Amino acid sequence: MRATTEKTVFFTIAGLVSAAIFALPALPALSAENAAQFPDFSGMWGRNAFNFEALPSGPAPLVNLKRTADGTGDALQLVGDYKNPILKPEAAERVRQYGEISKLGRDYPDPSNSCGPWAPPFTFAMELGMQMLPKKDGITILYAQDDQVRHVRMNASHPARVTPSAMGDSVGHYEGDTLVIDTIGIKTGVLGLVDRYGSSRSDEFHLVERYRLIDGAAAKEAQERHEKVDGRVGGRPGAVAIIPDTTIKGLQLQFTVEDPKTFTTPWSANVTYRRSSEEWQEQVCAEDNGNYLNENSHPIPQAAKPDF
Repeated sequence: MRATTEKTVFFTIAGLVSAAIFALPALPALSAENAAQFPDFSGMWGRNAFNFEALPSGPAPLVNLKRTADGTGDALQLVGDYKNPILKPEAAERVRQYGEISKLGRDYPDPSNSCGPWAPPFTFAMELGMQMLPKKDGITILYAQDDQVRHVRMNASHPARVTPSAMGDSVGHYEGDTLVIDTIGIKTGVLGLVDRYGSSRSDEFHLVERYRLIDGAAAKEAQERHEKVDGRVGGRPGAVAIIPDTTIKGLQLQFTVEDPKTFTTPWSANVTYRRSSEEWQEQVCAEDNGNYLNENSHPIPQAAKPDF
């Protein structure tokens, strides 16, 4: 992991979440009888590894080519597999260039090190703690690191013309026991990354998320399997306080990315959460001056005369 990401990990581990866990009501828009038909995704969820979990088959997300002695991804260098066939040539070249920067021990701009909005699915790659807050006609999703927030309108449609925004336009609905969220209209730009390796996002980006509760033992197995591939955050057990009881159900997100300007094909991945005993801590990332990572930073402004 790069220098700024190390700082991010420190704050994530030191206090992923700490003060007051929100008391979550049932959806006010629903009667008590109807609300019981939907799964309860409320409460704290956590994981102890970054990046995406590949599915058993199909096009796979990018992984880190730089490995440590134990075979897991090297957290200090992010060298994306730019030859992954999901990448179009221009996107592959950008990932390759970013990998070369990381090999030099330098950082390239991403939302986490630049105090920018962590739009999905970059959010899923970096955030270790999250919770969902049901509200009337919608769901608010909170992410622990840097206090990222998303708003989902339930049982609604995208407008005919979507004005691009930091988190895009998200609408959701339930399909049985699965929460489905459809997102379009996320802003592009230098911080418009899909993953931590530099895959870019275009104005044709489309994301579909599917959340469902899964067996607790299966969630534990999925998390441990991914940690063996990607590495455990902090290099030690307990980076995030996961409740060990496997009789408690886990939460699995399976998402699909479609962006014909960046990727040759739609691709999918998982992110698996388990119940966390952490508390919520306010974390604020101070806006920087646009000169990423303070390399050759602009000088601090000096006043020639008092302004009073």
